[in-house]
Amino acid sequence: MQTINPQENYEASKDAIGYVNRKQATQADYDRIGFMSGLEVHQQLATKEKLFCRCPAGIFQKPDQYDAELLRHMRPTLSEMGEYDGTALMEFKTRKNIIYRIAHKTACTYEVDDTPPFPINPEALQYALEIALASKLKIVGEVHITRKQYLDGSIPTGFQRTAILGIDGEIQLKNKKVRLIQLSVEEDACREVSDIGHTRIYRTDRLGMPLIETVTYPEMVNPDEVEEAGNYIRFLNRSTGRVRTGIGAGRQDVNVSCKGGTRIEVKGVAHTKWIPEVTHVECFRQWALLAIRDKLKARIKKEDWKMAFTELDPKQFHFYFDPITDAIKRGEKVYAVNLPQFAGLLSHFTQPGHPFYCEFADRLKVIACIERPNMASSEDLEDVVSRSVFEKAAKVMNAGENDAQIIFWAPEDDVKTALEVIEERALMTFDGVPFETRKALPDGTTIFERVLPGADRMYPDTDSAPIPLHADYIEELRKNIPDAVADRYAQMVAWGIPQDCFKYIFTHNFFPKIKKIVTELDMCPKYIGTFFGHRLKHLHGQYGQIPFCTCRIYDLFAFLKKEGLDKAIAADMLKLMFKFPTATMEKLLDSTGYCDFTKEEIMRDLEVASLTFEPKRKRTSETDKRNAILGKIRPIALGNISFKEIAEKSINF
Repeated sequence: MQTINPQENYEASKDAIGYVNRKQATQADYDRIGFMSGLEVHQQLATKEKLFCRCPAGIFQKPDQYDAELLRHMRPTLSEMGEYDGTALMEFKTRKNIIYRIAHKTACTYEVDDTPPFPINPEALQYALEIALASKLKIVGEVHITRKQYLDGSIPTGFQRTAILGIDGEIQLKNKKVRLIQLSVEEDACREVSDIGHTRIYRTDRLGMPLIETVTYPEMVNPDEVEEAGNYIRFLNRSTGRVRTGIGAGRQDVNVSCKGGTRIEVKGVAHTKWIPEVTHVECFRQWALLAIRDKLKARIKKEDWKMAFTELDPKQFHFYFDPITDAIKRGEKVYAVNLPQFAGLLSHFTQPGHPFYCEFADRLKVIACIERPNMASSEDLEDVVSRSVFEKAAKVMNAGENDAQIIFWAPEDDVKTALEVIEERALMTFDGVPFETRKALPDGTTIFERVLPGADRMYPDTDSAPIPLHADYIEELRKNIPDAVADRYAQMVAWGIPQDCFKYIFTHNFFPKIKKIVTELDMCPKYIGTFFGHRLKHLHGQYGQIPFCTCRIYDLFAFLKKEGLDKAIAADMLKLMFKFPTATMEKLLDSTGYCDFTKEEIMRDLEVASLTFEPKRKRTSETDKRNAILGKIRPIALGNISFKEIAEKSINF
């Protein structure tokens, strides 16, 4: 058993693969490892009802608000080709109890697979087709409902009903076009409440809500391009006014690979701002796994590799790590596993803060259902199990000099699965990057979620008839298509609106409101864009939400123009709108305290201020003096007289 300093080995391996932080990475770094990424963007549609039943959409209950529970177990079945799906076999190994918490207001017998589907929601179909047209996709002539396997229990039927509506579209980024593979309309899955041990609990309130899925080709060559594409699709969807917004309404899955790696689907990227870090880290994780593969294959052939294991008697080994001692008190078993020729590999870098042994721990959690912490390795970065324990265990298993060891603890019923999981993941090391789906974490790292579903996971839904799409219907829908996001971007650039306003304006689809104010009220577009992108954004962040319809901002400027008031008063009136969202414009104006002075009174105060002004510094310029005087007059001048007029008058004093 080699004496390895895990922390030094972790850092050395990190340098060996050429890992760099995202902020320091250049395009040359991504070209070196062959960065490639595509996107799957999901967005809920703002319909009144669900997709294949008439239950209301968009009503959510708290975790403890439900009327019934339904228990189900996943069981694999042979396909028509006489094969088992890998994901189905993995889920079967978990021996999960899948519990659905059902509220009668948001679910019916369709959700629990006791009733065939209703005809597809025509409102959802219309909205999805409008977005497909906005995405410049070729619309299909006939809609065919298919079933897509969902084997994690998040849909009681075990499949999701989905339909492709458009193919071969494109989006225009700043420096390139990215092709779209397709856009589909489909039903959303359940919301997970918890997943602990062998019990996974779902809520069915979200189940069946209509959403669209936009899929790009893997044409992004760096993390920033992936985020840009995600934002573009997100902004495009919102520009139609046909989608829901807020937490959980939009979600992204990213597909990432490196040179020599494989397509890894990272699910649950809740915010587009997570995308750059997630894709950067995942690509380098695959690059690290390929380096680990090469090191292992240089030491031993896959066919010659054989794992050994033994149960450890707690009375003969001294454990001080609380999770282990607690497990022993619960009567759980402790096992040691020998991994031949793995010395120096378990502490090899894969992700920031995640050595290679985390790949084993993640799978023990998901497949064997052993909650983390669930294992220790002979190369842990932290002090979990003493080296003397590993040396003693290695001796019992006749371990070689270049071997590494894992110690895990689990209930007796989970030991067999745990050993299978460790052996399976160890053998995968010889192949490099396993085919799997991973889950994104806020810090940009990912964890194992499940085996990647097979390519043949979609098949026709025999309960749903095809839906023809007539040309005149599509042309009628085309009339509702908004300006392209790229065109709106170009227009705001031409208007001179600051770039730091763009994301907020696009996120909340404020462009049509800005355009209406600019064109109908003849307002300065730069000022109005900045008013939304800076003033409104600041108050939105301060108060947490906008308590009034943003169309009232148009009413605000229309009121100021009608009354002949300076637009500078708008900022203070906007602030009052957050406090008194239903107040009239007249009431808001009164609350500001402006418009209580005549022009004559203001000019008289200006003259007095000019005559009594005493500069704090001896060398105060005339410009600074005038600005200081105008600052004193501002509170009574705002809303009564324009600053331009005051400035012109002040020159005479």
